[in-house]
Amino acid sequence: MSTTVNQVIPVILCGGSGTRLWPLSRSGFPKQFLVLSGDDSGQSLFQQAIQRVNAIGEGVTNLQLGSTLIVTNEEHRFLALDQLRELKGIKATLLLEPVGRNTAPALTLAAFQAQVPRDGGNPMEHDPILVITPADQTVQNQASFVKALQDCIAVVEADKSKQTIAILGITPTSPETGYGYIKRQGAIGIHHEFVVEKFVEKPDVKKAQSYLKDGDYLWNSGMFVMRASTWLIALKEFRSDIFGATETAWISRTEDLAGDVAFIRPDKEIFKTIPSESIDYAVIEKCPSSNAAQKFTIKMVELNAGWNDLGAWDAVWQVGKQDENGNVTTGDAIASNSKNSLIHSSGRLVSAVGVENLIIVETADAVLVADRKNSQDVKHIVSQLEAQKREEKNLHRKVARPWGWYDSVDEGERFKVKRIQVKPGASLSLQMHHHRAEHWIVVKGVAEITNGDQVITLTENQSTYIPQGQTHRLANPGKEPLEIIEVQSGGYLGEDDIVRFEDTYGRS
Repeated sequence: MSTTVNQVIPVILCGGSGTRLWPLSRSGFPKQFLVLSGDDSGQSLFQQAIQRVNAIGEGVTNLQLGSTLIVTNEEHRFLALDQLRELKGIKATLLLEPVGRNTAPALTLAAFQAQVPRDGGNPMEHDPILVITPADQTVQNQASFVKALQDCIAVVEADKSKQTIAILGITPTSPETGYGYIKRQGAIGIHHEFVVEKFVEKPDVKKAQSYLKDGDYLWNSGMFVMRASTWLIALKEFRSDIFGATETAWISRTEDLAGDVAFIRPDKEIFKTIPSESIDYAVIEKCPSSNAAQKFTIKMVELNAGWNDLGAWDAVWQVGKQDENGNVTTGDAIASNSKNSLIHSSGRLVSAVGVENLIIVETADAVLVADRKNSQDVKHIVSQLEAQKREEKNLHRKVARPWGWYDSVDEGERFKVKRIQVKPGASLSLQMHHHRAEHWIVVKGVAEITNGDQVITLTENQSTYIPQGQTHRLANPGKEPLEIIEVQSGGYLGEDDIVRFEDTYGRS
């Protein structure tokens, strides 16, 4: 890399619902927030992505690493915030999409934010290099990953005209039909880069086999390096409609703080009008074949680092720790006379006897059994759940909330039982229910309870009753987690029967 000091900003694209990893991945708790990769870190894919890309500045003197930009859905902001705070030394800003519009608008928000100078000044004079990666991939060789990204940064920095976009191409290991491909051309450059000749769509098996044999085709990783201005200029060139609508939503943005982390929200109604499009379709794939190719050059650096996008359960099996029979087990799972299967238990004992090439995934409210070769088709089950309006598509039985979590342990006609945990110092909203009453029993910690005009403190084994229509709030004033058992009773027990009057988390 050159001696010029480059400001580099990591951009984590944290959208998507991961439907092919149901029942572990749900729209309310998508795959990027799951621990799936089979290593010993205990970190989610999202956490791994943040740490992996922030490592590019280690041991490099000519690279100034800026605060990480995370683009995620408004619904997932507290999931992202909680997992972010588990990482030490990472500074980040969360850009919150009110609705999903694919990766092109997401990157555009990040590019606008990256050009906001920290100390005032002209935004166009503050033009950092963006390192863009999805939040739901895994990489086994960290050193090779870091070196490849550093090469990409050097490629972009070397182009003083600011017209180069670098992409990581994955060394193919099989004739994969689930990925798009990149065809390289010409000789390798001084930063180990190739010029990209073209992009090709997901091939059939015969074409994929020919690509593998050819040697010049690599998988498209979806990881890019470019200057913020390069993306904005290219998007305006190819998709001015996306650029214009996103810019208008950005100008009308709002900002608030959650401790030391900023939440930035583009205008909701304007953002809804933005066409949904990916980075690749909006810009990247058009550059090699368009008249604008003289303006924008796509270059590729090869990555051979055990990459996987964990797009389906078969991929999770591939990267998992396999025993002598090829089985990957997680949780309370036992296999006998079984081979090449993935068995995942979230709670209960799961046993398998005499099976091969199966995916078995257990959660508190759903069980999946699938042939490994058909694991991509799990999305069809999710489509059926959506058509039937079943809640198992959206939420687990145990649901994360910004104040803690709740677990719906039992329900029947006119009643529901929940186990609720509230973080130290946290509180639920001041609220009221039209159709249900609630009984609260403290089983751990100290509860401060607002019940109408009264504020009372309860400890272990003490209880209270919240009448239907009564304004109430649950808070944890202590330094340890608070746990209660809540028994709801009434004619309607849906989560939408709630009126919030005051809320710490902006939901009132």
